[in-house]
Amino acid sequence: MNFQNPSKDKIKELLDESKTIAVVGLSDKPHRTSYQVSEAMQRAGYRIIPVNPTIQESLGEQAYASLEDIDEPIDIINVFRRSEHLPEVAHEASGLDAKAFWAQQGVFHNEVPDILQGTDQLVIMDMCIKVAQAIYR
Repeated sequence: MNFQNPSKDKIKELLDESKTIAVVGLSDKPHRTSYQVSEAMQRAGYRIIPVNPTIQESLGEQAYASLEDIDEPIDIINVFRRSEHLPEVAHEASGLDAKAFWAQQGVFHNEVPDILQGTDQLVIMDMCIKVAQAIYR
């Protein structure tokens, strides 16, 4: 499959319409990229929901062990896991009513669009959400 990210207009629309970002792999350590990017998104007005079974909380928010444990609407699923873990996260995401599945810069897997086909989720991979938010919003 020859994957292309959505257009800049679609990404801008997604960022403008979204309020809640579930961050898979969010660390509670301030020196980690996942923490820094999520903190910037939180400062930009987004609600951050940490998804990491090894922590209790991050950025002042309760952490959840998995996406399926979250009992509130999620707009964007932002993934900070290695590329080989993306299919597993995409399968979990396929059962949720999120607007987008977003894999951070450097994270990509060819199977993800096929796994999420049939959902309404935009698929964005190998792109930093913080950079996109600064450019497109």
